[in-house]
Amino acid sequence: MNTEAKEAVVLTARRESVLVITLNRPYVRNAINQTVADAIDTALTLLETDPGLEVGVLTGAGGHFCSGMDLKAFPDEGVPRVKDRGLAGLTRAHRSKPLIAAVEGAAVAGGFELVLACDLITAADTAFFALPEVARGLIASEGGAIRLPARLPHHLAMEMLLTATALPAADAARHGLVNQLTGEGEALDAAMTLAGRIRAHSPQATRITRQVVDATRGLDDYAAFTVQDPLTEPVFATASAAEGTRAFRDKRSPAWSR
Repeated sequence: MNTEAKEAVVLTARRESVLVITLNRPYVRNAINQTVADAIDTALTLLETDPGLEVGVLTGAGGHFCSGMDLKAFPDEGVPRVKDRGLAGLTRAHRSKPLIAAVEGAAVAGGFELVLACDLITAADTAFFALPEVARGLIASEGGAIRLPARLPHHLAMEMLLTATALPAADAARHGLVNQLTGEGEALDAAMTLAGRIRAHSPQATRITRQVVDATRGLDDYAAFTVQDPLTEPVFATASAAEGTRAFRDKRSPAWSR
């Protein structure tokens, strides 16, 4: 039975200061149409603006992460866009809070580009990644052709982009594209563990570090330092910095202000 329209297309759940965002169209492998794009944007805006949230986890329902853009909707809707920031308001958005992809099954086309826009990746050993746009007369235009060649050996990235060859999660992990490889059905638990490790540290230091990485990507060293310094220098005068150094001196765990 088609359950479309009976449930929210994107689910959100708070787990302490972690926001779990679940794509919820399993009957089409969580394909993204404009409705889904808007719902993801709403969830990511909540993550970014809610001071009680520190880390996001992005995953998919029904044994798959995401099969990319909804091709059946494409002839009528075109490419899903959110505030001119690209697919699902994520792939081109500037964020200050870490986002972890928990991948089961297919992470294909725009779904893989969503993964590439995340900061950390956990994946089941049965998962796979692919950018098959060329086979459909399309282009991997939401970061696939930009980010993938910077993260995989060039020839492997070009094989994926030009021949539509899929990459099994085990091979992705071997090449450093996946932070943690898990058993089937365990990617979300692994992502929550990573989120807990992030939450163990200063929220302010975590956010500024994330911003520096985003703001300086692609710059040469000199230009990057001029962008970095105004972001990082104020951190050294904060209460969090004082608490962290005192805790180191006193050989105890720091008590971060949240």
